[in-house]
Amino acid sequence: MNMLFRLLLLSIRARFRERLAPTDVARTAFRVLPTDLDVLNHMNNGVYLSIMDLGRIDLMARSGVWPALRRRGYYPVVVSSTITYRRSLEPWQRFVVESRIVGLDDVAGYVEQRFVRDGEICARAIVKARFLKKSGGSVPIPELAELFGLDPDDHPLPDWLAQWSADTALPPRREPTPSVWN
Repeated sequence: MNMLFRLLLLSIRARFRERLAPTDVARTAFRVLPTDLDVLNHMNNGVYLSIMDLGRIDLMARSGVWPALRRRGYYPVVVSSTITYRRSLEPWQRFVVESRIVGLDDVAGYVEQRFVRDGEICARAIVKARFLKKSGGSVPIPELAELFGLDPDDHPLPDWLAQWSADTALPPRREPTPSVWN
């Protein structure tokens, strides 16, 4: 329920905040709530991932891309992500999530997100996302790039990010992927 409330609040606020280009850095303010805490009294690692969803929605809403996606019946799904934690976020602290598109490959877009408090990075994440069609299938990158106003040639993936993507990929959905431990 906490995230639904935050999503509703974010949706209302996004209408009144400055417009962004899809390539801009979206800065979305939050506060650590009691429902965000784990047993050690700091923000739970899973909450970071949920708040990152809200940061990406804020970027898409304020850039005008979110309504265009919805009209076409497109929606984003996270393919993979990685996050590194540096400092804890504690009860009632204010922080900002900074979200920025860092590149595209043949099938996905990549977003860097940072949790920032008092100008210092507390955590940093990379998210690989694809866009699917409610009618079935995925949105081709050239179409997605056009919708976002991006030139894929201007947003190549850094080598380390392409390597991370390749190293963490699982086989396609239709291929058998048994769970066998070595």
